[in-house]
Amino acid sequence: MLYNLLAPLGDEYSVLFLFRSLTFRAGGAVVTALFVAFVFGPLIIGWLKQQQPSGQPIRQDGPPQHFVKAGTPTMGGFLILLAIIVSTLLWADLTNGYIWAILLITIGFGAIGFVDDYKKLTKSSSNGLPGKLRISLEVLVAGVATYWIMYLMEPSLSTGLALPFVKDVLLNLGWFFWPFAIFVIVGASNAVNLTDGLDGLAIVPVMIAAGSFGLISYLVGNAVFANYLLIFAVPGSGELAVFCGALVGAALGFLWFNAPPAMVFMGDTGSLSIGGALGGISVVTKHELVLAIIGGLFVLETVSVIVQVTSFKLTGRRVFRMAPLHHHFEQKGWAEPTIVIRFWIIATVLALAGLATLKLR
Repeated sequence: MLYNLLAPLGDEYSVLFLFRSLTFRAGGAVVTALFVAFVFGPLIIGWLKQQQPSGQPIRQDGPPQHFVKAGTPTMGGFLILLAIIVSTLLWADLTNGYIWAILLITIGFGAIGFVDDYKKLTKSSSNGLPGKLRISLEVLVAGVATYWIMYLMEPSLSTGLALPFVKDVLLNLGWFFWPFAIFVIVGASNAVNLTDGLDGLAIVPVMIAAGSFGLISYLVGNAVFANYLLIFAVPGSGELAVFCGALVGAALGFLWFNAPPAMVFMGDTGSLSIGGALGGISVVTKHELVLAIIGGLFVLETVSVIVQVTSFKLTGRRVFRMAPLHHHFEQKGWAEPTIVIRFWIIATVLALAGLATLKLR
């Protein structure tokens, strides 16, 4: 909004020329989202505690040490959504279609997560929406957003899949790109959801991934940098750096309240929405495969669940003591802060590896 109101006046008032700067607005988005989280965080957490006297239901088959967290409210993802939306609307170019497409994913998946959390609370159970219904709703939102993104994009790019480490290669998937992109968005959303099992575990890797994709968006949206790095330029995608900045600021603000011992959990309201947003941004920037590297921690957590379920169904044996992977290390006796910090380190290394693909071609 500030861009649309003030940037046109830059020729008359030189100080307003700053609002034409993408980096300035991305930085403003970080600070604004952080400020919103700090101001409204205590109010939202207090309200959630009033509405949830028993807090988030604890899995009966989960690690026994989690029962000490009983009474901690969930749905803290609402704070993340509020900070992202306010900051993005304030600093982004509101005529940019990609911004609205990613906001659609963020809000849509957040609404699905909210209903899922609400079901769990009302039933005092760790089971929310039926799995098939939840996935169907996610596919619907992702399908609409993907179609919108494909419509906004140049025809030569709309159905193409770029390969990391390879220059000038864009695989034209045709209409198969649509279900592929839906899979990326829904997969990223649920991968973050599976990772969100310990205090602070998911939000920092999300923040790292958001910062990485903020840089990628900026480079992909700039034809000069894109040509230099031999990556495909997507006109208009640079504006997503503002959204990524808002996500980084919101994540930092939420971490203040989610750091061990957590005052609030993000719940599916937060994990589904921010995971879906990352998936959507990777689709716009043509870095879907790089997301699997930058978000490698989320991939590892998801694979651990798939391996565990498949092994148990086929052989009756479990590969891990408990899935997702972070619970396996809990069962081995690792302290929760140890697991969380080590997983943060892994997320950082993987993000650096993903960013390295920008140059290694």
